[in-house]
Amino acid sequence: MDLISTNGLPRADRGAAWAALYATRMSKCEFTPGDTDRFDAELRITQLGPVKIARHAMDRCSVERRRSDIVIGAPRLYNFLLQAEGTGTFYQCGKESELTPGDFVLCDTGLPHFFKTEGPAVNIMVRVPLKILSTYLPTPEQFCGQRLGRAAGLTGAAAAMVRELGSGQGPGCSPLDEERVARYLLEMISMSYTSGNAPLADASAIAWQRRRDVIQFIEDNLRDPDLSPALISARLRVSGRHLRTVFASGGEKILAYILRRRLEECARQMSNPAWSMHTLTEIAFSWGFNSSAHFTRTFHEKYSVAPREFRRRALERSVTKHS
Repeated sequence: MDLISTNGLPRADRGAAWAALYATRMSKCEFTPGDTDRFDAELRITQLGPVKIARHAMDRCSVERRRSDIVIGAPRLYNFLLQAEGTGTFYQCGKESELTPGDFVLCDTGLPHFFKTEGPAVNIMVRVPLKILSTYLPTPEQFCGQRLGRAAGLTGAAAAMVRELGSGQGPGCSPLDEERVARYLLEMISMSYTSGNAPLADASAIAWQRRRDVIQFIEDNLRDPDLSPALISARLRVSGRHLRTVFASGGEKILAYILRRRLEECARQMSNPAWSMHTLTEIAFSWGFNSSAHFTRTFHEKYSVAPREFRRRALERSVTKHS
């Protein structure tokens, strides 16, 4: 077992110090503590055959993996993230999942994502390489960012098993048996994800994989004000018609997806006290908007409130909740 914690780290800028230490064991990302004067965290890692079990306990914070944190061409790794204690919100691929104890969410570490807790929380991650995961979930991109509720399928049994493995005790068996335990665990979680979804035909699976490539390009370039279907087609070297066909599998048009994601990212930063010194225009323009009027109008259409009022209410809730 490998154990690291914030013990011994300087109090000043502890979030950055923890991020650097965390990156040596897991993935590079940014930690923003909810309380700059107090932030503690602990990471406990156990290897189980081909998968890694990582129990991460932390005080209230947000965790973000940006495009700049991702190494192009690195081996693809996925996390089944169990919300073991506390509550949290996870964002990836345009999906938002509110997590309570016993819920899972699937994360592709090769794509940007964001997670925040509303208080002290414990997550247990089951990290698995794509080559192994695809044996159980041929199209994992279909489920990234999607909440798996604790009442679905075998989720309860899988959660109990992950909690036990995350305790650091390990199964106490031979390497061969550890691999069997790991594969049994992956099968339980995967079956829970697929039980409510019909298996995809080969053609549909290919379409989902191509759609993931489009989404990754959009997420990587969401801040670019010139992002458009024409730019995507040119960069990915596909026709506009093919692009529309591939993206249609998700039930949302490309321009609508781009606008929704930009608004969601703006709303997220507007709700974060760490961004309170930035103007609404600065936030909007940093996410690809080039017109304050267009941003204000589309934001009101989505959230039924003006951006300034949305921000005021969100920051007030944050102060009330943690006072």
